[in-house]
Amino acid sequence: MEGKPFVLITGASSGIGRELARGLAKKGYNVILVARRAERLEELKIELTSNYRTDVVIKAMDISLPENTQKLYDETITYKPLIVINNAGFGQYGSFEEIPPEKESEMIRLNIDSLSRLTKLFASGMERGLILNVASMAAFLPTPLMAAYAASKAFVLNYSLAANSELVQQKKPVRIKILCPGPVETEFADVARVKTAFKGITPKKCAEIAIRNLDNKKTIIIPGMLMKIARVALRIFPKKTVMAISYRYQKKKR
Repeated sequence: MEGKPFVLITGASSGIGRELARGLAKKGYNVILVARRAERLEELKIELTSNYRTDVVIKAMDISLPENTQKLYDETITYKPLIVINNAGFGQYGSFEEIPPEKESEMIRLNIDSLSRLTKLFASGMERGLILNVASMAAFLPTPLMAAYAASKAFVLNYSLAANSELVQQKKPVRIKILCPGPVETEFADVARVKTAFKGITPKKCAEIAIRNLDNKKTIIIPGMLMKIARVALRIFPKKTVMAISYRYQKKKR
């Protein structure tokens, strides 16, 4: 609707992305929904327009393809999104020797290349606003049996921190935040072919925490007290010890 700002969300067809769309529409934003599954986006559009009288734009595309990141930017920058959320991504579980190289490359393209391209494009093109990049608690530690996934999220964390620092120094009115959830009850486990070793928070809870923290000065958002404590522990204990513990935990997911 005219006058209401837009928010763009990738990976909006399920999980955290879908709940972010619901939460931000409820707060009064128009939304641009991006994902591969058009039918799910259509269902979400009907829900959001019915419940919140908001404008919903659908972009059904595979943003792991470089040409589609440029296309997405070109087709949406005219809406002048106030918030861009790079949520699309997936994980792969297993020994780094066993994961097919082509599947790992696909993950790296989406988790790293697509995210960095969209971050760069929108940070340059937005007059003002916020970019929220979704990483993971795995970003804070090399993670056995999810080596490439954790490394990709470490890239998201460090790239976003450094890029945000540049924007601050340049006094540009665009900021970058990073969301680092622990286990969340989404389709992630199904895609990664694992079972979670303990119960995570709901996508709705994760989205609510993220939305509450959009306007404050925190650059890193960690949902849940348990994960905040875990981050402190990662700083205290030797990395070798923590990785050994992580390996035993990860094996339980098989």
